[in-house]
Amino acid sequence: MFDLRPVGYVIGLLVAALGVSMLVPMAIDWLSGSDHWRPFLAASTLTTITGGLTALACANAERDRLSIQQTFLLTTGVWLALPVFAALPFVLGATESEYIDAFFEAMSGLTTTGSTVLTNLEQLPDGLLLWRGLMQWFGGIGIIVVAMVFLPELRIGGMQIFRSEGFETLGKILPRATQIASRISVIYLTLTSVCALTYFILGMQPFDAVVHSMTTVATGGFANTDASFSEYSGAIEYAAVVFMLLAALPFVRFVQFMAGSARPLFVDPQVRAFFGTVAGVVLLVAAWKMLAIDTPSEEAFRKSLFNSVSILTGTGYASEDYMLWGPFPVVVLFFAGLIGGCAGSTSCSIKIFRYQLLFASILSQIRRIRTPHGLFAPRFGGRPVSEDVLSSVMAFFVMFTVSLGILSVMLAMTGLDFITSVSGAATALGNIGPGLGDEIGPTGNFAELNDSAKGVLIVAMFIGRLELMVVFAIFTRRFWQG
Repeated sequence: MFDLRPVGYVIGLLVAALGVSMLVPMAIDWLSGSDHWRPFLAASTLTTITGGLTALACANAERDRLSIQQTFLLTTGVWLALPVFAALPFVLGATESEYIDAFFEAMSGLTTTGSTVLTNLEQLPDGLLLWRGLMQWFGGIGIIVVAMVFLPELRIGGMQIFRSEGFETLGKILPRATQIASRISVIYLTLTSVCALTYFILGMQPFDAVVHSMTTVATGGFANTDASFSEYSGAIEYAAVVFMLLAALPFVRFVQFMAGSARPLFVDPQVRAFFGTVAGVVLLVAAWKMLAIDTPSEEAFRKSLFNSVSILTGTGYASEDYMLWGPFPVVVLFFAGLIGGCAGSTSCSIKIFRYQLLFASILSQIRRIRTPHGLFAPRFGGRPVSEDVLSSVMAFFVMFTVSLGILSVMLAMTGLDFITSVSGAATALGNIGPGLGDEIGPTGNFAELNDSAKGVLIVAMFIGRLELMVVFAIFTRRFWQG
């Protein structure tokens, strides 16, 4: 039986920190004269005490080095425990949500999915709107640390290819996580501040600029109105595109850039492939809008650019109902959402590097067929890729496809139609945000879904954010046998 105390200690500290952070929206409501500060105080007190006592009870454990089992449990446990408590302000506060709805909103926020079950957002207290933004902001930086520290160590989905890139491998997971988090936090906070200032200069109200900057840099997509981003147009849309793109790049490259080494950012094969994919998707959708539905060229380009980047990065903002553009752009955007951004970013979905490795492996196999006696090894960034990495990537693709199919069937069994079931499973598993159709499309939300469907989507968001294999591994007998 392995020691669970190191896992409990870290989770307890993070839960306590989450409780302390609730004091920020509490202060906003108190200063604005809203009585909604009371639910935040109650939620903060309960969360902080629970987390603090958990950490105190586990404080006598060895915490410098984690076993593989402990690392798996810590990675999954954090993303399961935090939404449990992050949901409390929605239950106790102005929305008076059922717990399933509150937990859905919290899981969507912390996994930066961006799907919502709340309506009439304009009428919610500022503190609750800020809390939605904070959840996504915390989730964004959290997943960067997970992607740069834990997933490479766990050899999940090919992430081991980035195991020692940009940071020295210290051998001790928690000190390494602290080191990386401290460097990333400075860049993350800087990007968010510049984004907020840009939004404000371009015409957003200060409060909206702050909240939207958090959800933009986190590629989360929570907005302060039911209309998402559609009330903003022109320069603000272009600004949002810039920051969504920056947030979808590997943050380790920003660390290197700040250290005076700009070259890795520009020669990174992920970055090149990502921008090439963005250009291809935008050109396809913009050409359709101009030729098929006769949209003025600048508007067609701007709307196509914004919504394509939003879906591709998994942000999930919508500045227009793209369901009205016709079947071709809808299909293009659906598959674009299953691509995602770069590894080590706040973006979600499958990630561009896995497609690069998949295509490299296919090309290598074709060459072997043509030249049976030749030696052809798949390469990434000029380096040969090991069979271990390729096997891990192939396993990820298989698990993603199988999970998508099972989740779609489960959603259909709850009574949802085919389009809603498939797109709902895809948007939750890929942490994208909006689905397709009138109910969960860009102008709808997930409020009218039944509780069973919401439960399935919560599970999908959870396993999708943690790259599937992390969650599935703990359900195997060999894992618990050590």
